[in-house]
Parts: sequence; structure tokens; C-alpha cells
Amino acid sequence: MSIQRLFGKEMIGLWTRNLVITSVAFFLMRFGEGLLGGARMNFFVDTIGLNGGQVLLLEGIREVPGLLLVFIAALTMHLPLSWRAAASAAILGLGFMAHALVHSYVALLAVAVAASFGLHGYQPIHPALGMSLANEKTRGRVLGVLTSVGSLAGITGMGAIALTSNVLRDISLRWFYVVGGVFIIVSAVFFLRLSKDLGATQQKQPRLVFRRKYWLYYTLNLLEGARKEVLGSFCTLMLVEQFGWKVWQISPLLFASATLSLFLAPYLGGLVDRFGPRNALAGSYAVLAMACVGYAVIPNAMILAGLYVIIRLAQIMHLGINVYAHQIAPAEEVTPTLSAGVSVNHISSVAMPLLFGVLVPIIGYSGVYLGSAVIIAISVVFALMIRTSPQQEGSPEPALAS
Repeated sequence: MSIQRLFGKEMIGLWTRNLVITSVAFFLMRFGEGLLGGARMNFFVDTIGLNGGQVLLLEGIREVPGLLLVFIAALTMHLPLSWRAAASAAILGLGFMAHALVHSYVALLAVAVAASFGLHGYQPIHPALGMSLANEKTRGRVLGVLTSVGSLAGITGMGAIALTSNVLRDISLRWFYVVGGVFIIVSAVFFLRLSKDLGATQQKQPRLVFRRKYWLYYTLNLLEGARKEVLGSFCTLMLVEQFGWKVWQISPLLFASATLSLFLAPYLGGLVDRFGPRNALAGSYAVLAMACVGYAVIPNAMILAGLYVIIRLAQIMHLGINVYAHQIAPAEEVTPTLSAGVSVNHISSVAMPLLFGVLVPIIGYSGVYLGSAVIIAISVVFALMIRTSPQQEGSPEPALAS
């Protein structure tokens, strides 16, 4: 299959200098995270000695900076996107490197929160960068291509950790945090090479934007946060804690899901462009709900590993929420609206791991996944409320802006 056939004629001309630099920077960032991803749960459980409840508490506290993002973004909104991306990458890289120094749960909480400021600072910047490099017909595909680049980086990083942990089985997992952090810091250098005009608008961007007309966008983000942390943390945690999987087993699983994402992400992004956020999100949520039911009732580790791959692919379609934001918000409000969405997202992404962490001893992993399936099923209903035409969303109204 040719590149033109895969991405479409519109994509061929979009490989500008800025898109290439963004792709390189994103590759380095995701490569560093890939090195850490395969070792993360084993580092928590085997090196630091955490139990499932402590891991979920850590995940919840780690999401707190996301709640503050809308205010942090307000302070930096008038800086170039490239500068904000570089600062976020540098903070994230340094925070990950600091993980190598911790030996206690309290210290782990501290460095995890520090790194989280960088991670969450970059979250609204990534789709804003991607959509500023696309036109109306290719937003989903550009975001899909960047997702594909990230998957390739993750494959390389996880392949490196799988090979290293197999050959050097006594190597400390702390070294992966050091090396991964260095790669993420290098990505900041590339972000600084992006055009300072990228993402700039003719009208001044407001620092804060909350509009009543965006209620559906906020609701989708709230529900997204509720299921994101459970699916992001519980799937591999369950394999490690309940089935005793090691790094050399988890890494190939992550490798397989990243490989499929590499090839399918542009296509899945194209589905968002073709069928719209409404149908793309509703379909992906239906798949996720069924996968959660599978995790609740199937006791076979290999089948659960297969469901994990399906979950990771379905989660790619969440980029439809960002495309939806671009459809309903004027250009100067897109980035602050995305930042507000991330903060709303983290109301539930902070609460759910803490809640389920308390409930796991009572309801078990099956109860957690059945509860997640219900939440995702509710998401289908709200996704179907998305209007097919942005003009149907209503007329502009005064924003909470400054």
C-alpha cells in the first residue's frame, strides 16, 4: 500500500518542516516514555514494593496537576506553543530521571507529581500542535499520523527494554528512568526549533475559556477521565499482580499493541475525518465497554492480553474529542478550550483510581471492570448527542475569559 493511498492526497503536501520537527520531537518523547512503560508496573511492585491499592493511590495523586492545568495554561497562554511544549518536555524528563533516586513511597509520590506537571502541561499542546499543522479535511489523519509516530517510538523503546531486560536480567529498573528521561529532555530541544508562529491566531487568545455551549465537550472529557485511568493502570497491573507477569512478558504485549497502533492510527484518524467524531467516538466506546466486560469475566491471562491490545487501539479514537473541540470553538479559543477540557477530564481521572483503589478489596477486579463498562456505556449515549454539523451547536455567547 502506497503512502498516498494510506494517507490521502491531502496528506502528501502536509509534511512541512514544522510537521517533521514535531514528529521527531514527539518520537523522542514517546521513545523515552516507551523505555519506562515496560518497566513501570514492575518498578512500582517489585522495586519499590507497592501493592495494588498504593499504585492506584499514586495514580490518583499523580493526576492532581491536571486539575490545575487550566490555571497553569492561563499563565502561559500567550507564550508560543513551541516554548510551552519544550518546557513541558523538560519538566517531564527531569521528573522521570528523579524516579531513579527514590526508595520510599512518599518520595515516589513527590517525583511522580513533579513529572506530572510536565506530562499534563503537554497534553493540550499536542492536539493544538497537530491541528495547527492540518486543514479541515485532515485533522484526524494528522493526529493519527502523530499517534503512529508515537507508536513507532514506543515500539523502539519497549523493544529496547525487552531486549535489555532479557539479556541483563539483573539490571536495575532505575536505569531505564534515567535513560528515558534523557531522551525526553532532548525532545525539548527539537520543540524549540518549531516556528514561533505555529498555532498563533489573528485575534488574541483568551487566558481562560468556559462556555455553557461547550457542555457536551466537557461531559465527554469527564467520562473520558473516569475510564482512562482504570484502563491505563488496571490492565497491566492485573497481569502483574494477579498473574505474576514480569517485564519480559509485559514488554512484548506493549510492543504488540504499539506495532498495531503504528500501522492503524492514521487509518483510525481517517475514520474520524470520514465519519465524524460522533460515530467514531460512539463506536470506540462500544468496543471498550465490551472489552471491560471481558476483563471482568475471563480468567485467562493470554485472552486478557489480547483484549488489552483491542483496548489500546480503541482508545486511539479519543482524538475525536479534540477534533470536536476544533469544530465548535473559534481558532483563538481552541487551545484554552482544550486546556479546560483536560482539567475537567482530571476531575474524574483523579477520583476514579482513588475510589476503585478503596473498592478493590471489596468488589475485586471484576467489579472494577464492570463499573467501568457502565461508565463507558453512558459515554456512548453522550457521544451520540454530538451534532453532525458544527453550526448546529448554537450561536456564540460570552465566555469566561481573561
